[in-house]
Amino acid sequence: MHRRLVFEEPVSRAALWSRRLAWFSLAVLVVALVAFRLGEPSQQGLAPIIGAYGFIVLALLLSVAAFMRIWQSGHRGVGMAAQAFLLSLVLLAPAAYAVFKLATLPLLNDVSTDIDDPPAFSRSRVALDARRGRVPPDVPAERRRIQRQAYPKAVPIVLELPAEIAFDIARKAAVNQGWQVLESARPGGRTGAGRIEAIARTRILRFSDDITIRVRPRADGSRIDIRSASRLGSHDFGANAARIAAFTEEVELLVEAR
Repeated sequence: MHRRLVFEEPVSRAALWSRRLAWFSLAVLVVALVAFRLGEPSQQGLAPIIGAYGFIVLALLLSVAAFMRIWQSGHRGVGMAAQAFLLSLVLLAPAAYAVFKLATLPLLNDVSTDIDDPPAFSRSRVALDARRGRVPPDVPAERRRIQRQAYPKAVPIVLELPAEIAFDIARKAAVNQGWQVLESARPGGRTGAGRIEAIARTRILRFSDDITIRVRPRADGSRIDIRSASRLGSHDFGANAARIAAFTEEVELLVEAR
């Protein structure tokens, strides 16, 4: 009885290491994100996250190299290379989306519904302590005009309601959005305007952004203006405009529910 020897093709080393590197990148990214969330948000704190994405890109390139090697030599490892390729693509999706935002949106990190007279941030001790002494700087008029072109829906909220009621609605909308309300002043006094100071934190990286809301009485009701400013970076990737849009929608829902 004769035995037949069956020789299997070797496993592609590129495929093997691409899969290992992809899963290692995922572990590094998770650890970096957790560490960033637990610490004080800073640009320096983003370095480990950026480093993790460097590993992810390398894993993607290695998986492509593995496909080419397998095609040429017939080595085994297609499944491992495919796993690394798909995992890398999934992990790179948020970064690709951020790059798209960076390329298509203007360089802004402060958005206001009133571009001519933006609401001013409070300089009270409570507000300054919560913002660690930071007061968002004024934005030049030409950049405000760019904002209007990029975010045409970021406009004042005009209600046919007294300013007192509009103030209560605005404050409730801020709370419903999950913002930390620092202080508030009801309409009245010398200017007649009400004010709400708040802090919003992004879901994943927990960036802290500053918000101020102004409620002014009008002859036919009231007007609500909101300004949202990012603390880190010169580009907000559209986050402030999206926050204002969510606030506006919440106000409209509360008005309809009255």
